[in-house]
Amino acid sequence: MKALRVGHLSTLYHTSIVMQAVPGLLEEFPLDIHWRLYGTGPAIVEAFKRGEIDLAYIGLPPAIIGMTEGVDIVCVAGGHVEGTVIASGADASGYPETDDLAGILSQFERIGVPGRGSIHDLIINDLLYSLDVPVEVVNLPWADEVLESFMKGGVDAVVGTPALAEAVIYYGGGRIVYPPERLWPDNPSYGILVDKGLLERYRDAVRMFLQLHEKASWLLRKETADVASAISGLLGMVDRDFVLGTLGISPHYCATLTEAYIECTMRLGARMRELGYIKRLPTVEEIFDLSLVEEIHPEDDHYRETINI
Repeated sequence: MKALRVGHLSTLYHTSIVMQAVPGLLEEFPLDIHWRLYGTGPAIVEAFKRGEIDLAYIGLPPAIIGMTEGVDIVCVAGGHVEGTVIASGADASGYPETDDLAGILSQFERIGVPGRGSIHDLIINDLLYSLDVPVEVVNLPWADEVLESFMKGGVDAVVGTPALAEAVIYYGGGRIVYPPERLWPDNPSYGILVDKGLLERYRDAVRMFLQLHEKASWLLRKETADVASAISGLLGMVDRDFVLGTLGISPHYCATLTEAYIECTMRLGARMRELGYIKRLPTVEEIFDLSLVEEIHPEDDHYRETINI
């Protein structure tokens, strides 16, 4: 194998973006990396199914859906937890003025969410079902389309990544109406998924990639301002303050897979089955392979470590 084909999203706190923004990270990696951008996690699962990619950054719910449909992938590392946020206009009621989530959601008629089957889609549908709130969920392929719909009044609120919430604040004068740490604590907003066949044949290459992933996670936590400038320079369309605002909304970055991460994944999986997303919940062993991340990250996790903003 001469090149590693990596599927990723535009989510700016994923280490895929950090690696591209700080190219010196890749100097010692023995393979070329072909970065392939997709709009949502479900689109990345489809790319795995078509054999277009070898490794990817993806939320665990769409990955689990893929596993139940025969996509031969496994999660080998974490990346971020609690990456789903609810945001709306500045005049919307929300936390901390009220902790009544049912009341907060009831003020909306239509909520925009990127990707049917994404972790954001699962979380909001679980909340609406559990709280018995009749709000229409509008799924759009890209987060940019969700933002555009909000700006044009097509939806009253958005559910998605901290970057989407920051865009609502930054460009739409909006606010976060319910923070990420109160929505399914420890939810697996993304992990590193890999084709099982590639993992068997190129285990050392995957290990080296995970080492880069951990180093980039360290940069997000320890050199946050410098990384924010680099990300802004790479993306071009957002400034450093926007990136810093996004990084600060849910600053929980690490490569390891904790018990809490795995347990929350399985609880989400059980809800997926109850809500009809999947017919069978894969076992922990089917979803996760901890062997490599335990080698490269034997110490305690850093998800709750303060970042330098």
